[in-house]
Amino acid sequence: MYPCDAELDRCDCNTIHEEVVAKVREHMPEESILLDLADIFKVFSDSTRVKILYALFRAEMCVCDISVLLGMTKSSISHQLRVLKQANLVKNRREGKVVYYSLADEHVKVIFDQALIHVCE
Repeated sequence: MYPCDAELDRCDCNTIHEEVVAKVREHMPEESILLDLADIFKVFSDSTRVKILYALFRAEMCVCDISVLLGMTKSSISHQLRVLKQANLVKNRREGKVVYYSLADEHVKVIFDQALIHVCE
């Protein structure tokens, strides 16, 4: 008889590996940094925002272009772009009456690419 998976994942010991805990604690980022990191992952948790980021990897785009590409209203796209901008994942520039959006920096693409590699494994 084999134990169920839940039993395999459960640790029944009461031993604290103090050296390991101390080593990890020494390198643990401050709480505020971990909260900011969690917020970034929350932004990535919405499929519309992921689609927008993917589109912006390919080209700088305005709200109208993105709304046509994704089949959504300009209002919905604008809302998601605001969230992405507040998270410092996208930036914008104005050219006359048109506002163009692009990735804030190369780090955004690196994060996205690593996640995509992981999902495709």
